[in-house]
Amino acid sequence: MAESALEPLFDKRVAEFLKLARVAHLATADAAGNPHNVPLCFWFDGSVHFYFVIDRKPKRRDGLELKRMRNIAANPRVALIIDHYEEEWSYLAYVLAHGAARVVEDANEYLLALRHLRDKYPQYRAMALSFANNPMVRIDVERVHAWGERFAPPPANPA
Repeated sequence: MAESALEPLFDKRVAEFLKLARVAHLATADAAGNPHNVPLCFWFDGSVHFYFVIDRKPKRRDGLELKRMRNIAANPRVALIIDHYEEEWSYLAYVLAHGAARVVEDANEYLLALRHLRDKYPQYRAMALSFANNPMVRIDVERVHAWGERFAPPPANPA
């Protein structure tokens, strides 16, 4: 894994964008390559990992039976996009992260990620989320692309 493939994650402007962003869209595919895309709440750890939990909002299925979770079990390759749209297009921006998703199996890692998710999303504080009933997923980022004027290098000073 080349360092340059992850370099945008270490840009302070990108990190702040990810910290403030409220919604990401997760793209998964099943073993046959059929795509699936869902919005979700996330936490970026400031390094190279994104986390999300299967929460208590109404869904057709629970936990590991959800389509996104079945897809991750069959094909852990995922893409996560965090974007910002405004009518003034100079404010458009996105961060696209590609990586491998895995269910968190360590209880301490689970609790750390859950604490950060609850800090970011107050709605999670009222939900009874547990290691036993609500799978947490970690995305190990392998490459990332950040786009938008807010991430562009400052213009050079004309001499």
